[in-house]
Amino acid sequence: MRDPVPRATATVAAMSAVDQWAASLAEWGIPDEILAAAPQSPWIHPVSTFTPSGDLFVDTPSRHLALDALSPGDSVLDVGCGGGRAAFGLTPPATEVVGVDHQAGMLEVFAAQAAERGVTCTTVLGDWPDMAPHAPVCDVVVCHHVFYNVADLGPFAQALAARARRRVVVELPQRHPLSRLSPAWEHFWGLQRPQHPTAHDAVAVLAEIGIDAAITTWEEDAPSARPVTDVDVEHTRIRLCLTADRDDEVREFLTAETPTGRSLATIHWDV
Repeated sequence: MRDPVPRATATVAAMSAVDQWAASLAEWGIPDEILAAAPQSPWIHPVSTFTPSGDLFVDTPSRHLALDALSPGDSVLDVGCGGGRAAFGLTPPATEVVGVDHQAGMLEVFAAQAAERGVTCTTVLGDWPDMAPHAPVCDVVVCHHVFYNVADLGPFAQALAARARRRVVVELPQRHPLSRLSPAWEHFWGLQRPQHPTAHDAVAVLAEIGIDAAITTWEEDAPSARPVTDVDVEHTRIRLCLTADRDDEVREFLTAETPTGRSLATIHWDV
């Protein structure tokens, strides 16, 4: 996840959907006094956690809506691709993938995964929509778990549409992905986290800029129970701006949590 935009100073009342989205995202900023005392940046993006593993051909609305617009030999553009889980779940029928990401390490994983699968691959390093002119038009554009990183969502979405020959498919949590840590922020810092923006707020932005998108909400099964690992503790502690001497507390908090599935949404539109 990219660094959030600075914290908002204005209310979201009476704003356009575009401005309300940006203002709501800004509220997810970490208070300056907490961030200044953090031992390291909480905005970690371990490449290892983005490497595709397990079954990529999962039965989800996101995958099926993309497959419905693909034919054998088609191409897929994956924006904010990470290791390519979204794109490689569509190969086959697609035989060509294009990955865009702002981290070179992610693109290295993406290219390696394409080579393993015998899929033609192109990578584009940089931020979207700045790099949109360097990406080819593809039959389907996918963009999974990126929208909540984008304050200026209008141009971002318009650039997705401009690079799609048939369909754009976006997957995101129904609520901000950091919502899962909201109980931890309250526990460790007494900090209340925001409730917006949501996936439906994103649809409102799209409608405001002239994109007629449909949304499908769905639930992901809860993961199988497993012991809390040292990596779980480390990543959570860093995200919460805590020091290493709080690891035992973080482990206790995580151990007491009940595993739950994610509430997700798929937004799609045809072009």
